[in-house]
Amino acid sequence: MAESEAVERALSRFSAKPRPMGLPKEIDPPPRRVEVSWKTNAVSKDVQRKAGNIACIPGEFGFLPEERVQEIATKLGNLPITLEQALSLRSALNQEKSVYSHSKLMRRANELSRRYNAGESVLALSKRFDAPPVNTFRAILTGRGWTKTRIKDTLNRNPSKLNKRDLEQFKLAESVDRVSSVDQSDTQSAAEVFEDILCHYFDSLGVRFRRQEELLAEQKVSEGRAIITPDLLMLDDVRINGVPCAWIDAKHFFGADLKFPRKKTQKQVDRYVAEYGQGAIVYRHGFCGGLQLKGAIQLDSSPLNLTPLVEFHEKARNDS
Repeated sequence: MAESEAVERALSRFSAKPRPMGLPKEIDPPPRRVEVSWKTNAVSKDVQRKAGNIACIPGEFGFLPEERVQEIATKLGNLPITLEQALSLRSALNQEKSVYSHSKLMRRANELSRRYNAGESVLALSKRFDAPPVNTFRAILTGRGWTKTRIKDTLNRNPSKLNKRDLEQFKLAESVDRVSSVDQSDTQSAAEVFEDILCHYFDSLGVRFRRQEELLAEQKVSEGRAIITPDLLMLDDVRINGVPCAWIDAKHFFGADLKFPRKKTQKQVDRYVAEYGQGAIVYRHGFCGGLQLKGAIQLDSSPLNLTPLVEFHEKARNDS
C-alpha cells in the first residue's frame, strides 16, 4: 500500500513553491490526470526461496554453461517462476552473499594469501570460501599488505603491472565472476535499453516526463553535480492502479525480497520521495510479493514491448 504522506507530496508537487527539483515553473498545457492500469504477477516468498535454492549453489559465481542452465530449468519444474526470473534471482543472491561475506573474507586475507602462495588457485579458494573470485583475489592482495587504493588502481587501470601468475589468475577470476568483476558494461547497456522501452511505453500513453539525462545535465550546470535524477520524472498527474506516481525508476533485474537489494533500493527511493513524493519501480524480471518499499509501488514489465531488449541480447550473444 502507498504511504499517505508520500502520496500527499506527489499530489501537491505541481502547486508547491518552489517546485521540486527538475519540475519546470511552467508546464504548458497544465499537467493532466492520466489513469494507468498495470496488471502485475508477483512471485511468492516461498517460490523465491525454493527457486533460489535451485539456481544458486555455493562457489558458483560466473556465467553458467548451457547444461547447468538446463538443469536449473528442469528442477524449477512447475514452480510459478520463469527461468529468466530464477537466473536474475541467482545474481541477487550471489550479490547478497558477496556483500555479507566480504568482511569475513577480509579477516582471512592472510590465510588466503598463504594458501595462494603455496600454489592454490584463485578459483579453488573462491570455491573453498564460497566468495566471488575477484573478491577472493582482492583478499589475497590485502593479505600481502596492499592498500585498498593500490588494489583498485592496479585492477581497474593497470592489471598489466601484476606479475605473470597474478595476471593469469586475475584474468581467470574476471572471466568466471559476474558478481564482483571490474567490467559491468554489458549489464549497464541492457539497463539503458530497458529504460528506453519504459519511456516509449509512457510516450505511447501521451504522458509527458523528463528523462534522467536531462535532469543530470541541468543539475550539473545549476548545482555542479547530480543531486536527484530518477529515470523518469513525470510532468503529468500519473496514477498507476490508482496510486499517484511522481517518478519512475527502471530496474533491469528481479525485485528480490532480500536484505541487501531492498536496503539499497529503499535508500534511493527515500531520496526521490523526499523531493517528489510517491513513485514506482518497474522490475524487468518481475518481483517478489514479499518485497515492500516505502514510497514506491512495485511493477513488472508485463505491459511493455520487450522486443528491443531481446534483440540487444541476441546481438550481444552473436558478437561474443
